[in-house]
Amino acid sequence: MDTPALLPLALALVAILLFNRIRRGRLPPGPRAWPVVGNLFDIHPVRCRCFMEWAGKYGPIITVWLGTSPTVVVSTSELAREVLKNNDQQLADRPRNRSSERFSRGGVDLIWADYGPHYIKVRKLCNLELFAPRRMEALRPIREDEVTAMVESIYRAITAPGEEGKPMVMRKHLSMVAFNNITRLTFGKRFIDAAGELDEQGSELKAIVNNGIKIGASLTIAEHIRVLRWLNPVDEELYNAHSARRDRFTRRIMDEHARELERHGAKQHFVDALFTHRDKYDLSDDTVIGLLWDMITAGTDTTVITVEWAMAELVRNPRVQMKAQEELDRVIGRGRVMLEADIPNLPYLQAVVKESFRLHPPTPLMLPHKASTSVKIAGYDVPKDASVVVNVWAVARDPGVWDNPLEYRPERFLEESIDIKGSDYRVLPFGAGRRVRPIINYM
Repeated sequence: MDTPALLPLALALVAILLFNRIRRGRLPPGPRAWPVVGNLFDIHPVRCRCFMEWAGKYGPIITVWLGTSPTVVVSTSELAREVLKNNDQQLADRPRNRSSERFSRGGVDLIWADYGPHYIKVRKLCNLELFAPRRMEALRPIREDEVTAMVESIYRAITAPGEEGKPMVMRKHLSMVAFNNITRLTFGKRFIDAAGELDEQGSELKAIVNNGIKIGASLTIAEHIRVLRWLNPVDEELYNAHSARRDRFTRRIMDEHARELERHGAKQHFVDALFTHRDKYDLSDDTVIGLLWDMITAGTDTTVITVEWAMAELVRNPRVQMKAQEELDRVIGRGRVMLEADIPNLPYLQAVVKESFRLHPPTPLMLPHKASTSVKIAGYDVPKDASVVVNVWAVARDPGVWDNPLEYRPERFLEESIDIKGSDYRVLPFGAGRRVRPIINYM
């Protein structure tokens, strides 16, 4: 190829480099970004730990380049306050990739909706209707029933012939209670029987969830490198087939509830609440389906992982386990099982839960926020459309605000009033600000 032919290509490359340099402005420091791929191949598998290590090297606010897109990560409670309070409104949007754009139907659900009239409306629905105290109290027997079923399944497993004294993997039992709990609250249906076997609808639901994860993962790298989007286009047929399958499953359950609603009136399940209030809140079918799937995807794995970590910490810290058991014996005794109504009378157990949330938050990296306009954080420029992430895992391990932050010590929550609902930026298991999880009103 002769020199004149290369000139336009060279000029285009220079223009792109200059544009990117201007666009970056005075972004926070961070690891060196490679052309095109940025830091994608430098990030360790456990991102929250990787970002915390980089924060130790470059400072508490860093820029991580995911391909050609900047993501600003903050790792202290002071900077979390800047993001979630001082700049809350400007950083309340959500960045959506091609996968979340399609799964959320353009952000008409709650999780992936940008901040605006739709989000405010759906958020109000969640606060006043779905997670209203009266509804959560009415659904309490379901939660207690599923916990009892889990305890019974564990007892059967450890007392089965040949199993006594052997170690047991808890995830199967925790997954069963989390899955049944969320499906009963959402759809009014139990898809796993006492033996842990999925029925036909349960198998279909699991398959839809797993297929959605698989489809989303297939586009991961291409989402961050624009040129690869041309080489790896979205398989519209695949997405359409998945969406149709998800919709068929959901509409079948919705139709069942609609018939029950006509015959016997509304129950307290979330799908009934959405039917009852859809006209009041002007909810489209896409929004109803999106909200139901928000509940399913947000309420299963996070619950299992958090409880699993809490149990691991109790095993590693027998002093704490013994102290919690003594409180249970003193307040409840051994003649009955614990109920939700007992929780206010169990301050040490509450502290155990809070300490578990601190060290092992359900989402170690908060779901990304998107800048709707250019903002400044800690004096650095955050350009419009950039993603901003709070490293909740790192914030909870900040030695500047926690004594012996790596020590599992529930007593810290008894010695000091520490809120976990979003007003204390040292511990943020449920987020804060405009994007705080709606369930927080029930905690």
